[in-house]
Amino acid sequence: MTATQLTQVQIDNYGPWTVTPEPRREMDLQTLQSRLFADVAQFVGSRDGYVFFTRADNMVAVTNGLDREDHALLQESVRNRYPVTVSLGTGVDPVPATALETASRGLQNAGSAQDGERTEVLTGEFLTESSPADLQISHFDVNDATTKYTDRLNEFDTFVEIEQGYASLMRHLREDHGGLSFFVGGDNIIAVTPSLDEADYRAAIDHVERDAGVSLKVGVGEAVSAHEAGMAAKHALETCRYDGTAVEFASDAHTATE
Repeated sequence: MTATQLTQVQIDNYGPWTVTPEPRREMDLQTLQSRLFADVAQFVGSRDGYVFFTRADNMVAVTNGLDREDHALLQESVRNRYPVTVSLGTGVDPVPATALETASRGLQNAGSAQDGERTEVLTGEFLTESSPADLQISHFDVNDATTKYTDRLNEFDTFVEIEQGYASLMRHLREDHGGLSFFVGGDNIIAVTPSLDEADYRAAIDHVERDAGVSLKVGVGEAVSAHEAGMAAKHALETCRYDGTAVEFASDAHTATE
């Protein structure tokens, strides 16, 4: 059985800060957000986790293997390097969406995201060494994206087509399975899901084809960390590309770390 530990990373009091004492230059804000994401991703990634950029002032991290001390160290690192601080909420559940709901609720119960008195909250539960569990990561890729979109359409229209496919998949996995999907650039989407089978993934791909006209393939991996599961999924996706298949699960030989 899978179990996912998710962490919501939320910048403290960010909205008011962006306009105090007066509105800040937009590109300065974009630069701060992108650098903060890069530093959080490096911190979590060095501990075999994944981080996904959602609304810039909020991020979602898959943090299986990171404990409370790791999270506190991340907060300290941000505090020492940025003019803003972050609060962290964690949750654990076989269903990723449920884990994230727990994480979000912990932050919300501690105070509003725009409450100047709510600073560096660290709340929630963590997987323990005595109860480790695998998580399932799937890596989706658009079929023939370069031929169909990149080499035919202007960049904005290409972006619209890819985003429509992403939005369709995101809603389907969230509503039908409690899975969470994240666009990671190019034509790639990474999802963290409960333990889905081949039929579930085929149904998701068929739904996106019907709903958005975007054709997908997917590689799926399971392991104790996001890094290991994600690498296994990448290997499985390469099998899709080589064999022309739509869904591949990683073999045991590919679940080793790289």
